[in-house]
Amino acid sequence: MRDVTAGSESVLELLPLVFADPGEARARAEQVLHAAPPPLHASVAHQVLGIWQRDFGDLRIALRHLRRARDLAARAESADREADVLATLGVALVHAGRTRQGLTSFERGVARGSGHTRARVLYRRAYVWWVLGHHREALEDVRRALPVLRQVGDDIWTARALTLRATVHLALGAVDRAVADFTAAERLWDTTGQEHDKADAVESRGLAAFRSGDIPAALRLLDEAEERYAKLGTPTYMLSIRRCEVLMAAGLAPEALAEADAAIALLDRIGGQSTRKAELLLAAARAARSAGDPHTAVARAAVAVRLFAAQRRLWWQTHARLVLIEARVAAGRRSGRLVADAAAVAGKLASFGSPAAPEASLLAGRIALALGWTADAERHLAVAARSRHGGPPPARVTGWAAQALRARAAGSRRGVLEACRRGLEVLDDHRMTLGASELRAHASAQGAELAALAQEVSLAHGTPRRLLQWSERWRATVLSAPPTRPPADPALLSGLTAYREIAARAEEARMEGRPIPALEREQRRLEREIRSRTHHIRGAAPHEGDRFDVARLLDRLGEAHLAELAVVDGRVHVLLCGQGRVRRFTGGPLAEAVAEAEHVQAGLRRLAHPGAEARLPLVEAAGLRLQELLLGGAAAQLGPGPVVIVPPGALHRVPWALLPALRDRVLSVSPSAGSWLRARETEPPPGGRHVLVRGPGLATGGAEVPELADRYGTATVLEGDAAQVPRVLEHLDGAALAHIAAHGTFRGDSPLFSALRMADGPLIVHDFERLARSPYRIILSSCDTARLASVGADELLGLVTALLPLGTAGVVASSAPVNDAAVVPLMLALHKGLGAGLSLAEALRDARTTLPEDPVHQATGWAFAAFGAA
Repeated sequence: MRDVTAGSESVLELLPLVFADPGEARARAEQVLHAAPPPLHASVAHQVLGIWQRDFGDLRIALRHLRRARDLAARAESADREADVLATLGVALVHAGRTRQGLTSFERGVARGSGHTRARVLYRRAYVWWVLGHHREALEDVRRALPVLRQVGDDIWTARALTLRATVHLALGAVDRAVADFTAAERLWDTTGQEHDKADAVESRGLAAFRSGDIPAALRLLDEAEERYAKLGTPTYMLSIRRCEVLMAAGLAPEALAEADAAIALLDRIGGQSTRKAELLLAAARAARSAGDPHTAVARAAVAVRLFAAQRRLWWQTHARLVLIEARVAAGRRSGRLVADAAAVAGKLASFGSPAAPEASLLAGRIALALGWTADAERHLAVAARSRHGGPPPARVTGWAAQALRARAAGSRRGVLEACRRGLEVLDDHRMTLGASELRAHASAQGAELAALAQEVSLAHGTPRRLLQWSERWRATVLSAPPTRPPADPALLSGLTAYREIAARAEEARMEGRPIPALEREQRRLEREIRSRTHHIRGAAPHEGDRFDVARLLDRLGEAHLAELAVVDGRVHVLLCGQGRVRRFTGGPLAEAVAEAEHVQAGLRRLAHPGAEARLPLVEAAGLRLQELLLGGAAAQLGPGPVVIVPPGALHRVPWALLPALRDRVLSVSPSAGSWLRARETEPPPGGRHVLVRGPGLATGGAEVPELADRYGTATVLEGDAAQVPRVLEHLDGAALAHIAAHGTFRGDSPLFSALRMADGPLIVHDFERLARSPYRIILSSCDTARLASVGADELLGLVTALLPLGTAGVVASSAPVNDAAVVPLMLALHKGLGAGLSLAEALRDARTTLPEDPVHQATGWAFAAFGAA
């Protein structure tokens, strides 16, 4: 290696190197100091080590290096050198929470520097103003610095200044200005070797994409930035803060909380920046509040408020106070003091030009309404409602929510419904920019309040038909259009293949009793990678889609009845559709029904094994109680024809065939009336191909499959080594009927990794979403294949709901563990009915009647349900 002490020019190269290759810069700086350099060179080396420790290590060590660099610069009698170090020291002091000392250091730096050096000092002070939330001061210092940096041709510092100005514009909601500056900065970065700054530019573009409402692009760019930082070996605290914000907007609050807490723990271990810790605490508080954990949110936000106050960061402190008040309200607190606090926060945020100001005004209005202070509520809600006409989707939704609350307080039913309609239309457009079904489902949570308000008004002042329309408006929206088909992304495809291999190895080791922690860690890593890749997929352009039409539903029902269970204020209301009309019946409390359903599930699990016969009367009695809670007076009005049940997400595990009024009926279940209509109108594919799949490890060996193969004659049979995921998917695509006998695994923590076990590993929901068209009819003959995760407003994620938007008109699946031996006669009878021209629901009803009357077979019949309309 060349002698880095040979001259000032070679030593000064270390300063740009610390952002191009931080590890190399640190090593060279240490070599310089070992060679007993003159004060000027030693000053540069200590400054480089101070920057490294400030950004990637221990802030206390950073301050020692930077103070030493400042003293050595003074000894070298270099005013510009001293000014440069004073600026670096000022940044470190502010990050350490010593704001006054940091600003004093900058004052001295501006006074000592001249020309080019002073411009770089002004840029760094602008950065500090941004950290402190003083955006006007930041823009003024950038305005003074940029012409000088451009004049001397300093591309690196010009690009940094443009990136900073763009970031400040984003904080003020000026997205277009920010994008223009980011674009100009990126052109300059392409001409430099500043890899760390390039990674920062990618991260900043991710933030700009998020502010523009493009969540998939934001996640993709932030992941790319993380990969770049990882190659440089540098921590990513700011990236974690930004990703938390994007994850929360995508409805992934638990993931955001985990990321923030992990970054906080790392900062605490290394003694890192106090400013970043405060920002991460704020991110964690927001995530905890969104995840429904107000007590954690209060704890995190309170510490953040104290830290921001000590750091003299009023802009940040005010945002943290907003989250603290929101969390306290979520925890059940209501008081006039909280109204005043929220109003004061709203005023300060408005004075800062913060996009969060309407949110604070809405909060003040909500609390005032809860206290019965209608005049105060109207004043605050009117301010919040102004945001409904402009800005990003969350701000407009906030405005429409405020407008709906104003209308409700004023007694205007029409005003409430109009505001709810407009707000949900904003969210419709936003959801359709998301390609991943998981993100679409979680995004629906943002419309839950608007949908609930409309249902409350419709129940109190409208007709059953109107209540049905609003019940459908925000129910199972993820099924209204298929997810965007993942592109032929080699990284995604190789990730899915690697995931199958690791999962299969883990399953094999588990069965042999061998330890598997390393395999499980790798499996979790691959799951994160696959989810991340799918989240990058952008949705199709917003479209109107099919609007739910009650008249069309009633016409299509014919002699059948459809019972949609709407939940308003915690109580079940049955909307019974049929014979040209919609009637409403009152059920029981939802909480009681959910608890009873869990008791039934436990009973069915026991009945799946011989020897639990004594539990059968208990399970049947629970079925009667469920009927009273869920159907009420509607049970006696179902008529003789088929019945379609449309339950809310919380009740998706009810074994509906157990209810006495439904036990002997042609019965199907659907996540929404709209999805039933789409299934009813789905045409079967040409060709009529039949596919039979038998996975490994079944107690009966999938005994029904050979008999079905003989019955169908020309069916494609995939078993043994032929039942591998790529080949199974190839044959399932566009099939008329598929029967899959394979172990099912439901993943409540990550429902799109729910799986069917094939010869080479799990066939997961993400695999099904890659089909051009899923089978018209599909029968899943194993345990738990109908289990779903309730997310968002009223969305369901799992195997069944992955199939319905992709061209499947009907599914038969089980919502509980079943006895493998008892499944075989049920499946054979079911296919006999299909061969006679019956629908899935008709064939399943008839198949139950052929089973032996012992508890094991009865429980097996109740566990299976027909979904959809085929």
